[in-house]
Amino acid sequence: MASDEPSAQAASTRPVSDLGYEHCRDELIEVVQRLEQGGLDLDASLSLWERGEQLAKRCEEHLAGARQRVQDVLAAEPEDADRA
Repeated sequence: MASDEPSAQAASTRPVSDLGYEHCRDELIEVVQRLEQGGLDLDASLSLWERGEQLAKRCEEHLAGARQRVQDVLAAEPEDADRA
């Protein structure tokens, strides 16, 4: 498990705003797993939790953007499109 520490640390240094949805989701899953495993000191746990909150918020932003794009496309379709 200790060998995973450097990669987890490197991943957490990238700004969340630079990450795509899938990367945010995958890193969030890793954060939750590490927190659930326990064994971290309080500061490490808080840092991971804060990163997880940022990742969750960014995932929500990505999903909201995707939802809006779908709604925009559906709204732009003519009502008669089903009958064509």
